[in-house]
Amino acid sequence: MAETSAGILLYRRRPTLEVFIGHMGGPFWRGKDAAAWSIPKGNFTDEDPLAAALREFAEEIGRPAPDVEYVELGAFRYSSGKIVTVFAGESDFDPDEVASNLFEIEWPPRSGRLQSFPELDAAGWFAPDEARDRLVKGQRPALDALVRLVG
Repeated sequence: MAETSAGILLYRRRPTLEVFIGHMGGPFWRGKDAAAWSIPKGNFTDEDPLAAALREFAEEIGRPAPDVEYVELGAFRYSSGKIVTVFAGESDFDPDEVASNLFEIEWPPRSGRLQSFPELDAAGWFAPDEARDRLVKGQRPALDALVRLVG
């Protein structure tokens, strides 16, 4: 069975469309910008996808997702086979700062030392063209779906 994930793609109109995405944390993504950003999301198994998306948003941003109406943009399959269900909501959300959950990895590799890093180390609002360049390739179809939805 394919790995499943769910996320929240916030958008606002100021006056043009902007989307809220986060920069992935950890040493692999440090110093990278292109294809190093993500919709706040995470894995789930036996959970309602929207509930999982809301939980993951809070874990990755450090604040609950805004209390707005969410619409499912669709389920998008990565080349790896992973399926990500994305929900969109309109909000002028201001996180002040990102306070993401931490994950541990052995760093430097083969050092025997575990280090903690945030899942997301930054987040911000971007116009769709700028967000497209920043988002990991597998999430770009969700951005396209949002642009089609809100025009």
